[in-house]
Amino acid sequence: MTMLFPIDEYEARVRRVRERMAARELDVLIIDQSEFLAYVTGFLISENMYRACVLPRDGEPIMILRAVDLGPFTESSWLSRSVAFADWEAPIRVLADTIRSLGYATGRVGLDEDSYCMPLSRFKQLSAQLPDARFVDFSGVMAELRARKSTREIAVLRRAAAIGDLGIDAALKASGEGRSARGAAAAVYQVFMQEGADAARAGIITAGVGNAFLHGGLTKQPLAKGDILHMELLPYIDGYSARLMRSAVIGEIDPRRSHLAGRLIDIQDRQFEAIKPGADAAEVDALARNAMLADGLRPDYPNITGYSLGCYPLHSPRTSDFSRIFLPTAHWTLEEGMVFHMYVSADGIAISETVLVTETGHECLTRSPRQVFEV
Repeated sequence: MTMLFPIDEYEARVRRVRERMAARELDVLIIDQSEFLAYVTGFLISENMYRACVLPRDGEPIMILRAVDLGPFTESSWLSRSVAFADWEAPIRVLADTIRSLGYATGRVGLDEDSYCMPLSRFKQLSAQLPDARFVDFSGVMAELRARKSTREIAVLRRAAAIGDLGIDAALKASGEGRSARGAAAAVYQVFMQEGADAARAGIITAGVGNAFLHGGLTKQPLAKGDILHMELLPYIDGYSARLMRSAVIGEIDPRRSHLAGRLIDIQDRQFEAIKPGADAAEVDALARNAMLADGLRPDYPNITGYSLGCYPLHSPRTSDFSRIFLPTAHWTLEEGMVFHMYVSADGIAISETVLVTETGHECLTRSPRQVFEV
């Protein structure tokens, strides 16, 4: 068995989920989102066909999945019970039959109404299969439970962050006048594979232009003097991702850009000082957002200044975890063990870190020098 964590890690998670189930008087819970399946079962799997974990109020969880995926599931999950279906079978019927076999066909069945794996048409099929069941919304609960990372999860994120730091160094060595963003990305991929990262997306490596470059595409055009290479690296280990952004100017940095880089770093450093247990997310956000606007570094700032990090497998439709985000309207409280990707950007330059909320403050898990580089 190749589980990421010992069994007691998953057992503790199940206990926390069941406490929330008890509060809603649920008999059974359907868990089907990729991130939540990983949290409960330790199994990372795409949704080529529907799959889910059935968690009863008492007894062992049951994984429902394609028979072709039974081998990888057995190798990576701590669960001992599963129902495997052939590809010509209807997964929702298998799910309903499993719930019925547990004696909950007329019970209170929990499901996440926000789940991207339970669209309306699929729910109609399920409710037709279980006409006497009472479906109860469980949305938001799993995201809340995952928000605080365990010591073991933080250790994995530290490893991912260290690989990201090595990736930045490799990208810088592969960059320069006449070279391309694609060449820098190739160097990052090589380091990631050598250092044990998942075979996943290496990151967003593109030209830094204006204020809307953060999600730019990979280019092969040669870089010229004065260009900015934007690097947002996304090292994953078993689905757990750290992140960091750095910028590199091709050639010498002009005084205006040097001043801008210094201001961005100073502003973010002050924001980091406010990251601690009990802090209000909107107030932390304001320290960066208001300073950026007051200094005229950007005419507006419509995007968030940070979001949650943790486990969100590559096959999830979400490339980022926005269950906790930093916005002017985000009035939630920071807690020890939460981990975030915090970033600021302006005029082609961006800098970010993977930040852990500690008992008394914060710790940057990414350690690449906080600067704009010259190459």
